[in-house]
Amino acid sequence: MQSENETYLGLDLSTQKLKAVLLNAKLENVAHAEVKFDSDLPEFRTSGGVNAGTAKNEFYVQPVMWVKALDMVLDRLVVQGGDLSTVMAVSGSAQQHGSLYWSRSGVQTLRNLDADKFLHTQIDDSAFTVHRTPIWMDSTTGKQCEEMEEAVGGREKMVHITGSKCYERFTGPQIRKVFQQRPDCYRNTERISLVSSFLASIFLGEVAPIDLADGSGMNLLDIRKRTWSDACLTACAPNLSAKLGDPVPTSSIIGTIGQFFVQRYNFNTACKVVAFTGDNLSALAGMVIGEDWLALSLGTSDTIMMRLSEPPNLLEGHVLVHPTDEGYMGLLCFRNGSLVRDIFKRAEANDNWENFSELLDSTPRGNFGNIALHFISQEILPAVKGSLRWNKSCNLNETELAKGVLKFSSPQAEIRALVEGQMLTRKAFATEMGFSFGENTRILATGGASANKSILQVVSDVFNAPVYTQQTTEAALVGAAYRAKYVLEADRAKEGGKVALESYFEYIRGLLPEHSVTRVCDPAQDSSDIYDQMLERYHQMVQFMMLHQD
Repeated sequence: MQSENETYLGLDLSTQKLKAVLLNAKLENVAHAEVKFDSDLPEFRTSGGVNAGTAKNEFYVQPVMWVKALDMVLDRLVVQGGDLSTVMAVSGSAQQHGSLYWSRSGVQTLRNLDADKFLHTQIDDSAFTVHRTPIWMDSTTGKQCEEMEEAVGGREKMVHITGSKCYERFTGPQIRKVFQQRPDCYRNTERISLVSSFLASIFLGEVAPIDLADGSGMNLLDIRKRTWSDACLTACAPNLSAKLGDPVPTSSIIGTIGQFFVQRYNFNTACKVVAFTGDNLSALAGMVIGEDWLALSLGTSDTIMMRLSEPPNLLEGHVLVHPTDEGYMGLLCFRNGSLVRDIFKRAEANDNWENFSELLDSTPRGNFGNIALHFISQEILPAVKGSLRWNKSCNLNETELAKGVLKFSSPQAEIRALVEGQMLTRKAFATEMGFSFGENTRILATGGASANKSILQVVSDVFNAPVYTQQTTEAALVGAAYRAKYVLEADRAKEGGKVALESYFEYIRGLLPEHSVTRVCDPAQDSSDIYDQMLERYHQMVQFMMLHQD
């Protein structure tokens, strides 16, 4: 039975820091703490939370740093007034695509933690066969990606099974590289964890299972059958199934908290550990978006997250098992986001965001037929690089006109062409991935540029949907605590023979205050008339750029 002074602990092990939050029964923040790797743990000599290897694009972390950060963050949470004896469920979020390799002695250590000693003096280098954990930034596995795709029958087959083509940053190719280059380390590895299940393992005092949502970012999981794919495991490394263990639904209670935490931090012996998951998935849980919502993160790169009923076969983008329901989560990443907006702010708006917004606002929707695509870095979606500007007379039928113009006549036209071109790109791929736009569509905007109302108005008009923003900037962190509470309550309802709890979205939304999301923009009446036509021209422009790549 829930009591009023119960709390729920959420953790987020991101690239640069480890954060912890304690929420009460009303999901209000009781205590918050964080440990920054660069400044709080200087002995590990990280920059931006990571170490650079000797090879190009090689990045790693020493896992003991994360263990030491956990010692510190829990101490800081107590100093902030967090009463850990009230915690009834804990869950976590962690950077995706990192892998940890437990030694046999490491697994034994986990089971026999001594509450009189710090974690990091026990879970030390001897706990791992690989002391430099490859993380998501590492992209040195091109060869392994090719081998794995070929072994399963080609790229399209890999996409069909796992929801993504083989990515250099994904865990499967990383495991294969360890197996190939360090066969002794691989052979002596008792179990392999993702960063999320590694963190869960410490709380559990046992190697925690990998959850299905984070597991679907490995190129190893059959996303339809929701179990490891034999073909992918075979293509990756021998005896891999035993080292990974069976995956579990993300909404699983995987056990009760280990005795170490009961004795050292006074955790309640009944405290449940809910499966930990990856940060993008946890962010989706923290944004609390329902079926008709699309999350658009406007950061250095722009990211779209959405719920899908069925996995599409898109060669680019990622389809993951949804963290809070039976469906799927679509994830699209666009490299040319805020970095490009920033370049135009400097060049056309005196390096001032207010000027940028004024110029954007002073030009009508549709920009007199001027439209631009700026892929200054090699873009992921679409896979092109370069810039193309079309005015109203440009078209695909006449070669000279299709080449576009070198520059528009005003800064206003340049800036609106950039932002409209970016948002048309986002909408085109969200549609291709299978998101169904309709009268109930809502956009939740997050990330740095979501503070810019003028950009959000373009988003609203192009997508022909109202745009909302959210108070919390810590979606992955609070998502972990929200899931801890929901899964615990759902389990209690089941145990008590009650009617099943309503959906995650309805339950959490019902507990949050009304103003947790704010409606900031509505589309103009003529939006679809203008942008449906522009979308056709956008496709023609991409077609031209694809044909004329260097």
